[in-house]
Amino acid sequence: MSQSSRIKTGLAIACLVLLSACATPEVTSGIYDPYEESNRKTHERNRKVDRNVLRPVAYEYGQNVPEPIRIGIGNFSDNLSLPKSIVNDILQLQLDDAIHNSVRFLVNTTIGLAGVLDPGSKIGLEARDSDFGQTLHVWGFNEGAYLELPAFGPSTTRDAVGKGVDLFLNPLGYVVRKPESYAMPVSGVLNRLGDRYRFGAMLDSVLYESADSYAQTRLLYLENRRFQLSGGLQQNDEDLYEIYEESYE
Repeated sequence: MSQSSRIKTGLAIACLVLLSACATPEVTSGIYDPYEESNRKTHERNRKVDRNVLRPVAYEYGQNVPEPIRIGIGNFSDNLSLPKSIVNDILQLQLDDAIHNSVRFLVNTTIGLAGVLDPGSKIGLEARDSDFGQTLHVWGFNEGAYLELPAFGPSTTRDAVGKGVDLFLNPLGYVVRKPESYAMPVSGVLNRLGDRYRFGAMLDSVLYESADSYAQTRLLYLENRRFQLSGGLQQNDEDLYEIYEESYE
């Protein structure tokens, strides 16, 4: 491809991104679950893994690791994932959020001792999470079918693609070398264990006390995700939203 062709292609892509950013993305309503039979099987496997592995390990972790250390590990993990949000902010042309998150990352990485502490939130620099599934939504891609993914849990076709891209989207993954780079996945696993322990009772009520845990999980995920993508504009059951936030995020 010639230099002029590359320039034209780049300009065309930039125009498409600008047009998609100017448009108001439509948030899907209703439930589209054509793979329910296989989704339910995956859901049951995920429940078995949670019951036999994740829940007992999370309990031991929560009981034996002091809360301040668990909070510090969670802060550290969240700080390491923030550059991914910044990249998605830029892809969505949300430059205000990109600057906000960049300043937060700088403050927490320096004053907050690599993110173990969270001085950013105390001065109004709360995290503004973003992911590639949200980027695809802004670009106009449809939600697609509901999916339950092994290990990752509830998702949609669009968000499943987003999760895959997000695995490679964090700039720190290309800058930090081994063995320091292991801090990202290790802290992420420990953070998830901490969340499983912290919100254990709420999550257990959804997974093990619901009449239909699959339908309940599906509803909570779709309600929360659509509420998030609409910027809080789409109607949402506030109680369901709070349950999902405390159980799955």
